[in-house]
Amino acid sequence: MPAPAVHCRYIGVWVATKHRWGLEGDQAEREALLRYAADCPNANLAFERAS
Repeated sequence: MPAPAVHCRYIGVWVATKHRWGLEGDQAEREALLRYAADCPNANLAFERAS
């Protein structure tokens, strides 16, 4: 993980990229992302599906 100051942005880009490309993560990845994202209550994700 990058520095704590940029965790929310990093998590947002990670999740948006997964959604954009239709990628799935395993249970461990999902749990880790949810743990980190708990500190990002105002995060909004915007992405466009890749064709």
